[in-house]
Amino acid sequence: MRVNLQYFAQLREQAGIGDEVVDTSAATPRELYAELRARHGFSLSADSLKVAVNERFGDWQQALVDGDTVVFVPPVAGG
Repeated sequence: MRVNLQYFAQLREQAGIGDEVVDTSAATPRELYAELRARHGFSLSADSLKVAVNERFGDWQQALVDGDTVVFVPPVAGG
């Protein structure tokens, strides 16, 4: 399956890119993030992120399908 990814803030910095298309066998966003964390060395755990699939915040265990756009949203700091 092929999914589109968008990265923001700390994840963007650690990946060195803002978006990418990946081929994956991950069935859920949680499995996908584990693959990406190993690939890019993300320091944040999945529990510290929110996930959006196709522009809607979702559940880490929802099923992914070919062509989905997935965004892992890191915590926001600032003032």
